[in-house]
This record gives sequence, C-alpha cells and structure tokens, in this order.
Amino acid sequence: MSALPMTAPFGLPPPPPLPKAPAPGAAPAARFPTVREWKAIVAEYQQPSTWRATWQLVNTLVPYAALWLLMHHFLSVSWWIVVPLAMLAGAMLARVFIIFHDCGHGSFFKSRRANDITGFITGLLTFTPYHHWRWEHSLHHATTGDLDNRGVGDLWTMTVQEYLEASRWQRFAYKLARNPIVLFVIAPFYVFIIHQRFPKRAADLRERRSVWFMNLALLGMALLLIWWFGLVPYLIIQSIIIGVVGAAGLWMFYVQHQFEDAYWEHHEDWDYTAAALQGSSFYKLPRILQWFTGNIGYHHIHHLSTRIPNYNLERCHHSHPVFQQVKPLTIRTSLKSLAFRLWDEKLRKLVGYRRMREVRREQAAAKAQAKDLAVQNFENEGGHVIQPNAK
Repeated sequence: MSALPMTAPFGLPPPPPLPKAPAPGAAPAARFPTVREWKAIVAEYQQPSTWRATWQLVNTLVPYAALWLLMHHFLSVSWWIVVPLAMLAGAMLARVFIIFHDCGHGSFFKSRRANDITGFITGLLTFTPYHHWRWEHSLHHATTGDLDNRGVGDLWTMTVQEYLEASRWQRFAYKLARNPIVLFVIAPFYVFIIHQRFPKRAADLRERRSVWFMNLALLGMALLLIWWFGLVPYLIIQSIIIGVVGAAGLWMFYVQHQFEDAYWEHHEDWDYTAAALQGSSFYKLPRILQWFTGNIGYHHIHHLSTRIPNYNLERCHHSHPVFQQVKPLTIRTSLKSLAFRLWDEKLRKLVGYRRMREVRREQAAAKAQAKDLAVQNFENEGGHVIQPNAK
C-alpha cells in the first residue's frame, strides 16, 4: 500500500475539490483524503439514529436474555444443550460489547444521557466499568500507531531492536504475552475478571468511582444468578460465555492492528489519518460474523471517525472510493497475523522472530567486520596485535 500524505489535523489551507466517484468498474482514486476532505465525506454518517439504535438494542439484548432463560430451562435436561447455548450467548455478548463501545464514544444515541445509561447496563453485562473504559479507550485512539506512545489500551508491541536490547526476562515476558494460548485463552479471563476490577492510578475520580460502582453491580448480578442457577452451574456458564466473548474480542482487537503492513511511526512523523486508514484493518467477515461483531471489522472507518455508530460503518465504507483503497483482510489472510511479533523499523512492517534472528546475525557480522577493519588499520600503521594464544 502506498504511503499516505502526512497532513496536519488543524489549520489546513483550503483543500482542492473532492474527487468525483468513478464510474462503475473504474479504478479507485489514487490518494487518501486530507483531514478536511474525509470530514466532509463522513459527516453524514456521524448522525446517530434513535430508531436504529433502539432496534439494535432490542435484537441484541432480547435474544441474549432469552438464551439465559433457555439455559436455565435446559439445565435440568442436559449440559449438552446448555453448553452450546452458553457459547451462543458468548457470541451474542460480543455484539453487546459493540453497543457498549459505541456508547463510550457517544455515537450510539444522540442523547449523552441515553449513551451513559445504555453504556452502564451493557458494561454490567460485559463486566466492564463504563467511564473508566471510555477514558482508557480514548487514549488508544489518540496513540494508535505511535511508536513513542505505546502501552495504553493496546497490545504490547516491541520493535526488533528493542527486543534485541531487552533483558532475558523481558524477552521471556514478551514471548509469553504474545503466545496465542495466553492471548486468546488465558488473557480474556484476566482482563474481564481481574484487570477490570481495579482502576488505573492515572484515572480521575469519576473513572475510579465507575470501577467501584461496577464492582458492586457485578456482585449483585452474580448473587442473583447464583441464587437462580446455583453456584457451580452459574460459574460454568459464565466461564463459557466469558471465554467465547473474550477470545473473539481479543482476536478482533489483535487483527485490527497487528497485520503485516500496519502503520507505525515515531511521534514527530505520526499522522492521524494515516494511523486510521493504514494502521487499522478492514476485516471483511462473512455476514453472520459481521452481525455478531457489530460491523467493527470496518475498523479503518471507526478509527477515522469515532463518532460514526456501528450501524453506519458499512454504509460509510461504501460511500466513497477512497475508503475502498484499504486492502481487506479475510479470515484466511488474517491467520498470517499470528506469526507477526515485532515491528521492523527498517522494513517498515510487522515480522516474526525469524527476522529478529537475521538482524542479530547481521549486527554480529557487522561488528566482527568493524573489529577486523580496526585491527587491520592498526597493523597497517605499524602496530602489532598479540593473539590470545600466543606465547
């Protein structure tokens, strides 16, 4: 993918007229839009629809509640029925999380109060404190692809050189954190059950309070469901649901920013438009998976404008040819992302550990060559190097 023009977010001179959409079958535009251009393009899709938001709540929360009722009904019949229902509930909870996510961006409803109330309720279902997550997630959007501002709301990503210079313990911890079993099986339980229960030190009072209020609400919900289902059945069912939604959610988050040609730049060269359109993937999923994941596969559009609700993302993507220049990832091609571990600043792409070993050999060879050259120059000037084994 060709490099994007670096454009400042504010203070731009008047832009040229927007390129006209080509005729059907014609090649897409050759460049990405400036900030003023894309803002004009997406403005229409930033308008929330109360009707569409309400319908999405109905077709998401009602089936989710129905699945809990069915699980309770079939609990006395067979776990062979309950377990698939719990897995389906986990998939449905992924869609609940997207609604929560949109409320956090203030894009789901027009009303801020409606967003906050819906965000708290969906946050309760997804074990996530609303205000604290909203604050932390905003930092993710502000720093995606910025090499100098990693570490908040993103996946731990080292450059090749950083990994080579890291201690043995740091390299072990990094490999462990990026291991697929840890990332998609163990991490979901840690994130939803443990990590979300404690506020960050940098969080403000409102964000801290949201964590404690959510913890109390979760305790009440858990006690109610334990009374209804029984302790062991509840723990099994809730674990299956969290396992499914957590694995799916972390995989989506992973593939949205961890693909081969992803965008990374140091802060002085970092650009918002480039980070959105080159640093966030267009994950083209089958329709049924697109529905369960709330269109979040159109992540390049979401990072370009967080004010676009999930139910408008697809229409925005198809609204202008500039967005269709973003090369899509499919389920098959996205599996390659599992092999990517480090950012190579020289090749400007994500690479695996094999590339790290190649760089290590190259640096060792260059160091040996420089040493031999220094010795040769010393001897040419009349010096004599005493060999270690010389008597």
